[in-house]
Amino acid sequence: MAGPTTAERGKRQQESSGPPPARRLGRLRLRVIVVLALLVLVGVGSAWALYGSAYLRVRHVSVSGTLVLTPAEVREAADVPVGDPMVSVDTDAIEARLRRKLPRIDTVDVVRSWPQGIGLKVIERTPVLLVRKGGDFVEVDDDGVRFATVSQAPKGVPMLELSASRTGSGAASFRRFGTARLVREAVRAAGDLPAAVARSTRTVQVRSYDAISLRLGDGRTVAWGSGENGPAKARALTALMKAAPGARYFDVSVPTAPASSGS
Repeated sequence: MAGPTTAERGKRQQESSGPPPARRLGRLRLRVIVVLALLVLVGVGSAWALYGSAYLRVRHVSVSGTLVLTPAEVREAADVPVGDPMVSVDTDAIEARLRRKLPRIDTVDVVRSWPQGIGLKVIERTPVLLVRKGGDFVEVDDDGVRFATVSQAPKGVPMLELSASRTGSGAASFRRFGTARLVREAVRAAGDLPAAVARSTRTVQVRSYDAISLRLGDGRTVAWGSGENGPAKARALTALMKAAPGARYFDVSVPTAPASSGS
C-alpha cells in the first residue's frame, strides 16, 4: 500500500505544530492586555482603599510614656490630622512639632497603627540638676539641656550653682569655656557620683572648670575638681568615706591622692 503523499505529510505536520504564528501572537497580546488591565484595576483599587476609603482614615491618637506631661498635652502639640487618610499622615512633621512645642520630650516615635490609629511613644527628659531662676527652677537633663521651668523643685534633684567671681581664675574659666560647657561639666560630675553620694547631694557648685564641689545633705562637702576622671574619683570617694566616716571634707580632685579632714 502506497504511503502518504508529500502534500499530505506537510498538512499533518502543520496540524501537529499548532496554530499559525499570527494566531499565537494574537493570543499572547490578549493575555498581556488582560494582565495589564488587572494590574490597573488592582492599582486603582489600592489607591482608593488608601486615600478614599473611610475605613483607612485616622480616627484616634494614642499616647504612651508620659510622666510629667499629660497625654492631652502631647495630643494637642502633635496636632495629628484626624480624619485624613492614614497613608498621607506626615509622621516626621508630627515629630518635629512635638520637639518644638514640648522641649521636655527627649525622643518620640510616631507610628501608624493600622487601620485607624496613630501612636505617639514619648520619652521625657529627666532632670539631673536644677538652676534657680527667681522663684522658679530650670530643669537640666543629662546632656546639659535646660528644658523646662517649674515652680516647685523636683525631689532628689540637686541645685546647680554657677558661682565664679568677677576676677581671677573663675571668671577666666567662664570666659574661656562658656556657661553651657561648665554646666555640662557639672552634669558630667553629677552623673559619675557614687549612688549613695548622689542621693544625698543637695548642691553642685561650679567656681571654674577645675573647681566643681558638692554639698551633701548632712553638711559634708566634696571637692571634685574638673569633670574628668569621674569613675576614678567615685572609687576614691567611696573608699575615703569608708576609711574616714567622721570626716566633714573630702578632696578627690586628684583621685590618686585623695584627702579628708574635719570631724
